[in-house]
Amino acid sequence: MKPTTLPVFDLVDHHGKKTSQEDFRGKWLLMFFGFTNCQVVCPRALGKLSQVLEELGPNAEEFVPLYVTVDPDRDTPEVLRDFLASAAPRFTGLTGAPDMIEDLRAAFNVSVKRTEDSSMPDGYTLPHTAFTYVIGPDGSYCTHLVDALEVSTMAQRIRAVLSNSP
Repeated sequence: MKPTTLPVFDLVDHHGKKTSQEDFRGKWLLMFFGFTNCQVVCPRALGKLSQVLEELGPNAEEFVPLYVTVDPDRDTPEVLRDFLASAAPRFTGLTGAPDMIEDLRAAFNVSVKRTEDSSMPDGYTLPHTAFTYVIGPDGSYCTHLVDALEVSTMAQRIRAVLSNSP
């Protein structure tokens, strides 16, 4: 299941500014769902996506890369800001009320399973799916990229989406 358009949401970015889907109207989005305490998948995905943006060159300026938390209880704007400053400075972090995050996550069929883990902060981790969604300037779903793709393949697929857009 994938959305046909970006759903309505009211969240907060990593600078504490209220943000809705309307703030992104007219812009291409690269949207990844993750959390700051993720040990493997999120850092790897953000690293790859940062490389993809580099590989896109001037085309990267057309995109707003978004990192939407699946852990709003721990990922406050301040936590997201500190995390993204070192992990992926080009990304805008989004957090908010758990029910709003859940609705957005569900719209993209992002699977998350809270798993108890005493080695993690607050005693849990959140294994999740690792897709990056490409959303068009009109808010429409264009494609998604799986984590297993190479950087060059991701960039190639994004270029193909751009070249096929009106």
